[in-house]
Amino acid sequence: MDDGRIESLASLYQAHGPDLLRYLRRPDAAAGPSAEDLLQETFIQAMRRADALAGVRSPRAWLFGIARHVTLTAARRARPMQTLNLETVAADGGQLIAEDPRLEPMRSAIGRLPDVLRETLELRLRDELSYDEIADVLAVPVGTVRSRLHHAMRRLREAVAPAASEAGVVRPAARGE
Repeated sequence: MDDGRIESLASLYQAHGPDLLRYLRRPDAAAGPSAEDLLQETFIQAMRRADALAGVRSPRAWLFGIARHVTLTAARRARPMQTLNLETVAADGGQLIAEDPRLEPMRSAIGRLPDVLRETLELRLRDELSYDEIADVLAVPVGTVRSRLHHAMRRLREAVAPAASEAGVVRPAARGE
């Protein structure tokens, strides 16, 4: 590997390493290798595929895609999955705030989403990837990303509506209502 590629990967690490590490530390990640180990494996894989870097539309999305595959491989090796709880969030640097009564039904509804919808939603909301970046990470067309997000949000609205009405929360009317 030439010095130019090494410098390129080093600059990618500096620019995107913190975001990738946050992605790899997500609470729903499988038990197994640490997030730091997964980050290292992500960049090892990136070095092996450095030739592909020149042809990618978004280096950030390319790295997230590699991190996703590294994580999926690690998850297959280490089961069962860890569940999200407030203590995990607080220990991960998040602030523990007064529990909103709508959060538990929302968490439950997100947990019941099919994997493809949940993963797409999490990449958008938690990891703040653009639609194009999500499409690159998941290797699907942008239209598929839009469709998955639409279906995920519709299912969440349907699942949470009864709990919201019990709590006295009024949902604004959706377009076309």
